[in-house]
Amino acid sequence: MKNILTKITAFSLAFLVLFSTFSFTVEAHYCGDFIVDISYTGEAEVCKTDITNNLSIAMKDCCSDEQHKIEGQDELQVNSEKQLDFSKQYFLTSFFTSYKSLFATKDFVKIYFKDPYPPDIDRNFLILYQTFLI
Repeated sequence: MKNILTKITAFSLAFLVLFSTFSFTVEAHYCGDFIVDISYTGEAEVCKTDITNNLSIAMKDCCSDEQHKIEGQDELQVNSEKQLDFSKQYFLTSFFTSYKSLFATKDFVKIYFKDPYPPDIDRNFLILYQTFLI
């Protein structure tokens, strides 16, 4: 469960950094009050009436272009080891060591016997297997 939670947290933080630095532009071309084209990657195409009808200047004035820019972060704060002085390093080392030992499990179990001698055998194996010294 802890492993899955760690992976989900790492994945969500990676997406947070990705989308906070991501920037894009949405460009829209309007003819009158109607949207003719929207582009997320490049320039929006202009109306065909602007190219084919050169008869009236009023037709060209009714068309407009809008650009909406969504800008992300340009700079990320990068911490280096040079910013950590000896006291901070000492604190972090002691903290992580003690935190890690909090959740350590013991692999061995000591078993204490009341009587350290072997148990009494209720069968006589020498007679059972008929092995006698001559």
